[in-house]
This record gives sequence, C-alpha cells and structure tokens, in this order.
Amino acid sequence: MPSKLACPGHSEAASQQPASGGHPQSEGRMLKGRLPNTDQDLTFRPGSPPTDSCQGPGKSPGLPLTIPAKISNEDSQAKAKPFTPKPPTRPRLERALSLDDKGWRRRRFRAAHEDLAARNGASSSRGSLQDEVPGTPARSCSPPCLSTSLQEIPTSRRASGSGGGSPSLWGHCVSRRVSTSLDLLHRDRVSAGSIPRLPSVPPSYLLPAMDQNIASDSLRTANKVDSDHADYRLHLQTRLFRAHSSLDAGRPPSALACDDCSLRSAKSSFSLLAPIRAKDVRSRSYLEGSLLASGALMGAEELARYFPDRNVALFVATWNMQGQRELPPHLDELLLPTEADYAQDLYVIGVQEGCSDRREWEVRLQEALGPHYVMLHSAAHGALHMSVLIRRDLIWFCSEVESATVTTRIVSQIKTKGALGVSFTFFGTSFLFITSHFTSGDGKVGERLVDYTKTIQGLTLPKSVPDTSPYRSNSGDVTTRFDGVFWFGDFNFRLSGGRGAVEAILRQDLGDTVPALLQHDQLTREMKKGSIFKGFQEPDIHFLPSYKFDIGKDSYDSTSKQRTPSYTDRIMYRSRHKDDICPVKYSSCPVIKTSDHRPVYGLFRVKVRPGRDNIPLAAGKFDRELYLIGIKRRISKEIQRQQALKGQHSSTICAIS
Repeated sequence: MPSKLACPGHSEAASQQPASGGHPQSEGRMLKGRLPNTDQDLTFRPGSPPTDSCQGPGKSPGLPLTIPAKISNEDSQAKAKPFTPKPPTRPRLERALSLDDKGWRRRRFRAAHEDLAARNGASSSRGSLQDEVPGTPARSCSPPCLSTSLQEIPTSRRASGSGGGSPSLWGHCVSRRVSTSLDLLHRDRVSAGSIPRLPSVPPSYLLPAMDQNIASDSLRTANKVDSDHADYRLHLQTRLFRAHSSLDAGRPPSALACDDCSLRSAKSSFSLLAPIRAKDVRSRSYLEGSLLASGALMGAEELARYFPDRNVALFVATWNMQGQRELPPHLDELLLPTEADYAQDLYVIGVQEGCSDRREWEVRLQEALGPHYVMLHSAAHGALHMSVLIRRDLIWFCSEVESATVTTRIVSQIKTKGALGVSFTFFGTSFLFITSHFTSGDGKVGERLVDYTKTIQGLTLPKSVPDTSPYRSNSGDVTTRFDGVFWFGDFNFRLSGGRGAVEAILRQDLGDTVPALLQHDQLTREMKKGSIFKGFQEPDIHFLPSYKFDIGKDSYDSTSKQRTPSYTDRIMYRSRHKDDICPVKYSSCPVIKTSDHRPVYGLFRVKVRPGRDNIPLAAGKFDRELYLIGIKRRISKEIQRQQALKGQHSSTICAIS
C-alpha cells in the first residue's frame, strides 16, 4: 500500500490535496504508523534551523515520528492497517578528523551569478562559516532532541518537485550525520525561496576576535569563507609569529602561541603581553607563593616565559679610574663590546678610586645603555662605587637590594681601600657582588691576604632577604651564603720577577706571552695554595696586563718608578651548584685610556632557578630621576649629531656650487 511521508508542517496541506484518482480526501482519513515510542508527534521546534528537505530518524534509532498516509480510491474501502518502519541501521563510527576532511571536500562554493543573486541576503564575507539571515522558515521535519553541537556533512539533497514515496525515501530525505558520539547531530538549513547555501560548519580552531575598526586587517580576514583563503592564512601566520616573539630573538617560541584559550581572550591586534585569565587573578596571592603555586611572580611559570633556557646574561666590569675627573667620551666600547651580538640582561660595574662626581658617572652609564635599562641599585664606600643596571622588563623579579661595606685600612677615615658588597635575589637565585681594593705594593702579598679575610668575615649579608640554602652557609664566610658570587676589583697582585723580565716576555707573540706572564702572577700562585679565594674560579686570561699605563697612551709606565706591568684587575666567580656559571668572554678594554688602569670585563651565563614570593620584593623600584636625566641627555646628543651632519651636508653643497 503506497503511502506518502509528510512532515508536520505539511500534514494539513497534504490532507486537503485530491487523491491520485481525483476524488477529494477527508481530513480524518489518515493512517498513522508509529514507532515503539508514540508519546510525541514530530513538530517544528522553534530555534531549529529550517531545511528544504524532510528530516527523519535515518540514523537515530528510537526517535518518535508520525507518518501520515493518504488513502487512494483503489483501497478506500480497505481497512486501515498501521505501518511500522524498520529501525534504521546504526551509523558507522569513523575518526572525526577524517570525516571533517571529507566534509570540506564535499562543500560546494557559490558561483559568481549565485553570489550576485544572494547579495541582498547574507553578506559574502560571512560565507559558510556564518548562519543565514533568519527569514521565513522552510518546510521541514526535524526529529526532536537532536544536538546541534557538531558540523553537518551533507551528502544528498531532495530533488526539486519530487513527489511522495515509500519509507525507503527516508534515506534520501535525511542528511547524513557525522560525529564521534551518536547523540551529537546537526540539521541542514536553507532559507525559503533562496538559493541553497553551504551548511554551517564551525572551523577546527578558534578564529580571532574582530576589531571594531572597519579598516582593520582582522575585520577583513577574520571571517573569510574558509581557512584555505590566502589572506587568512597569511594573517594567521603573522599573528602566531608575533606570539612567538620573546625578549631575545634567539629564544624558543612561547607556549602562548599554541594556547587557544589565551588567543581567544586576547585582542586581534596581538600583544606580546601574555593574556591573564580572570580566574587566575582571583585565585592568585600577590603576598605569598611557592614553587608549586600557579602564577607565582618568582615561580617557574614566569621564569620559563622570560628565560626558557633558565640562563640570564650577565655583564661584570671593574675599573680603577685613578680618581680622574675626566670621563671617557663614550662607554659603548666597555658596556657594549663588539664580540657580543646582544646586550646583556644585567650589568654590574665596580669602580675603585672613582671620580668625585659619582652622579655624573651613573648618568653616563644610564645614557650609554639607553631606555631599555634602569638603575636597580647603586652604592658607594669612599672611593668605591658599584652600580647595578637591569633590563626594565626584569625589575619585578628582584628582591630588595642590600649592601654592606668593609674598611681594611688601619685609618678608617681614609676609605680608599676596602670592600663593598651588594646582594639580591633574582627569581630563586641569590647573587652577591663584591668590589674590592686591596693593599698596593709589589711585596705586600700578606697584607692582601689579610684584606681578603677581613672582607669575607666583615660583610654582613644577607640582612632581611632569606638565604636560599641556609644549610650550606657558613657564618664565617659571606661567600657561602649565596648561590652565585662575583668578586672583582683592583686586587693589586703583581707579576714577580721585575720589570725587565716582564718586558722580555711582552715582546713575544701574544699566544705565548700570556701563559708565560701568568707563571709569574702572585694571585695565581696564592690560589693554588688555597690561601685566597677558596672555591672561586677565574675565566681564562687572553689579554695583556691591565696595569700600569701612561695616561692616554698604550705604553706601560715610563716614569721614574718604572712599575712592573701586572694583572691587578681581576674578576672571580663562585657557584653553589656546579656549572651554574659559565664564562663567555673575559677581556680588557684598551680603547679607554683616561686612567693608568684598563677596564676589565666579563660576560657570563648564569643559571637561574624559580623562587618564592614570600621574600621582600623590590616591586619595580628603580632610580627614576636618573633614568629621565640619562634619556634626555641621550636624545639631546642625538639631535646635536643630526644637526652637525645636516650642517656638514649644507657646507658640502655650497662648496660644490
């Protein structure tokens, strides 16, 4: 007995149409075939997307449906018999990725004439990724309780003008559903009277948020029809490339670039600042943290974001300025050596017999390093100065800076000899920097050893900042209370053997000169004995002695005293953990000739460990006044240089004319 399947929206119209034999059919003469669950009939569900084809239970067993059947003239007298369709077969489970790929291949893009015809409807920039403008719902019959959380992959559409059919036509009426779960289905939708459009297919990844500015790139490319569009792919690569940026060009990409949740919360004009989730802000304590606390300021998460390899670049320099008021015109040769491709993260400069205008010296340091660096701390003890400058991005990860001094001269009012120590904790690694000026004189080795002993016993550090490893500390030696110790200065250890023997060695090739000179070095000899700098190391020396030069010249002392050239200016380092400190460069700066000493500097890579927030934090404190003065002077000098070049160019033009 043929029966015609009809949707609930069609039932009235179908019952009023004449039968195939031409006789009118009464409304009540309908046969209903019911599935086992007959409590509900199919009705149009508000909010369900309208479709141009009838929806049935093709692949969802157990769904209720109503099948009205028309009675023709031939069997009008026959007794109505219920029709029970066979339950549909269960869908074949496939991997979601492969099915998604099939769905993208089956998509049909609109032709040019179709796009023009639909211009008054939905915008072409919305494409298949957006739903159509709500209009008059088309006739549809959607089974109730179908999930719309996943995409639809249409495989067949109902032919226009198709008539009734047997229940087997359900396979042509129902769109094929694809999902990794059987209860996640989607409905097709086509506006009434309009050209069939692509189904709503969500992308496999989150799209960036659109800017409000109509001229922005994200507004033009964020909602393109598909991800294969060239502009969209270029825009996406650009955003990810910016997300990969870090403080250093050579560092690995940030994990944030692959964090969909972070990308969703960030603006489309992507920032290098990491987006912060509101729930993290609510749960975070800014006063106290631990190694395991998520989002701790000094913890592993922040450390990995700024230093993925957990190594900080450190610059250490020592210079005996001989009390000269005249400063070199430029400090770039010292602070920014040509051997280093990148500036360092932390700069520590110690000065002995410094210039009388200490503030001018600090301004010159700030001017040389520029706006990317700030003065974290500076301290002085008589003629000893120490300045600590750090990248402005990193000032939040430092503890309070503490300092202490020791005077080694018998007459304490004359503070030309002694030691100055500065300490702080960076993330979870504690640092101690000591600059010293030991007793001078060729034969006063014993006095210099006494100066060393007074220093390690007299420096009272740390004070309020806790020791990171108290069980490894020694109350009689300040250098055992910190993870990394750098001791630098004018130690005044000389080369024994006299001026003549040293000058004879200096006439040899440089490769043979340095090892031969170090055989006469008093400090090397005492370190081998273990009488000084216990546990310390010194990078390999590959430069000529830094003392004593004629001021403004490259020749050693030509006065009547004829002092022996020596390696008086040195840098030593010590680490609690083996191989945490790696020397990269150790050299002198021969172009600065305003003193009888040449500055000596070292570049290091220091391993940094995560720490805790329950220590006294510097909280971004730095010398703001010094920063402004240094930047203003830097700008004014650049303007003067440009004006000088402009005047020189004008003079050249006049001379040619």
